[in-house]
Amino acid sequence: MEKDFQVVGFRIGNETYGVRIASVREIVRVPDITAVPNAPGIIEGVINLRGKIVPVMDLRKRFGSAAVQPDKKNRILVVELDNKLLGLIVSSASEVLKIPPSEIESPGSVFAEGESSYVTGVGKLKGRLIILLDIARLLRQPEFKKLEEAAEPVAMAH
Repeated sequence: MEKDFQVVGFRIGNETYGVRIASVREIVRVPDITAVPNAPGIIEGVINLRGKIVPVMDLRKRFGSAAVQPDKKNRILVVELDNKLLGLIVSSASEVLKIPPSEIESPGSVFAEGESSYVTGVGKLKGRLIILLDIARLLRQPEFKKLEEAAEPVAMAH
């Protein structure tokens, strides 16, 4: 019996996305974000997470969500990639979702090319569709290289 796929569910606009629970270190409320001079546009700034400086990016902007309004439900997903912590702002983060493997469809040709190569599948759960993302692939997109570069000097300065 294959184990259920455990993902942390989060919303951007009306869509529900899921990332493997293993790639999310924690979920925090959005604290004050310090702007970083000359940072690429996708970077909102940095946060101090218990003494660690973590660059933050707004996934809502990245996914083209037009109305990016701060909201009490907004959360930051803190993910780890190559031993670096990154924060991703989402509209809201929900519970851990357990999706049976039989309910996951491969992304097929729609998502296979370039832009959406980080979509690993679409899960069906209680009538909802959950777009499953591979955080590592998402963050290896070209613009995220800038995110890592922006993370470096800030961390060194402290």
